[in-house]
Amino acid sequence: MERLKTPPLIIGSIKDILADGRVVVKSSTGPDFIVNTADYIGKDNVVIGARVALNKQTLAVMGVLPPSLDPVVMGAELLEKPETTYKDVGGLEDQIRDVKEAVEDPLLKPDLYKKVGIEPPKGVLLIGPPGTGKTLLAKAVANKTNAVFIRFVGSELVQKYIGEGARLVRELFELAREKAPTIVFIDEIDAIGAKRLEVATSGDREVQRTLMQLLAELDGFNPIGNVKIIAATNRPDILDEALLRPGRFDRIIEIPIPSQEGRLDIFEIHIRKMNISKSINFGTLASRCEGATGADIKAICTEAGMFAIREDRYVVTMADFERSTEKVMATALQKSEEPGAMFA
Repeated sequence: MERLKTPPLIIGSIKDILADGRVVVKSSTGPDFIVNTADYIGKDNVVIGARVALNKQTLAVMGVLPPSLDPVVMGAELLEKPETTYKDVGGLEDQIRDVKEAVEDPLLKPDLYKKVGIEPPKGVLLIGPPGTGKTLLAKAVANKTNAVFIRFVGSELVQKYIGEGARLVRELFELAREKAPTIVFIDEIDAIGAKRLEVATSGDREVQRTLMQLLAELDGFNPIGNVKIIAATNRPDILDEALLRPGRFDRIIEIPIPSQEGRLDIFEIHIRKMNISKSINFGTLASRCEGATGADIKAICTEAGMFAIREDRYVVTMADFERSTEKVMATALQKSEEPGAMFA
């Protein structure tokens, strides 16, 4: 009861430390004050910029608080590893090797880079049409390494008020450095990474400020440390040139539409848990869905299972796969012919 009756403390920040041990604090009430600190607070904890709790009457520093991070940033950390592994990514052997060399090996084998005398790549940019496996590849990397994985969508960094987006980017990298080794995955980076234009609205200028903060964090005065960046986009043609230069994204990896062999590998991945007939020829199916992405092939397998369920069967037949292939590919073809179909 005595603890509940104690007066509330005011949150402030330390602006300066004087020679006699007193500190200059800025409280939430407005003006700056010169105050004393409690004897039980270690001098090492009292640093300029620290967030502190102040006594309501005397404004003396009663305690040092942990730095405040936005809930959006705190919620971006994945506490559980994704179940996706490299075995779940089909037809991208070369791309998996490039991502391993740029992201995984520097975290698992840092001494190898020191012996060779080179700095490992800072970031990897995955480009490719929607549904080809960019996000899936990032999940596989998160599963393989023991690093902290922080996932963000580019649109989450676009905020209403001036400076809020840049603050989120700054806090995002503060969290990444604090928890290093860390992998930061920014999906749909084109939401904040578009080319800067001379003629722009106030909203565009705010997005540009967020982009400039991201550029500074990727390759600025503050070292990024043991933090690796993976970004993904299906619109590389609109990205700012400053974002694409070496030193920020050292490797740009294209995730293409899968080939015949790639489509066959993806079919094999998605039918692992399916109860299928032995007479199914997946080589024929792979050749019939030319131009299909990994997402399209997953949809084909799902639709084939739905056709079997519709007829109260437990075994998926070749006829089910043929019907599902025709249905999904017709939808994919219609989307590709729509005006404004993107990605070149």
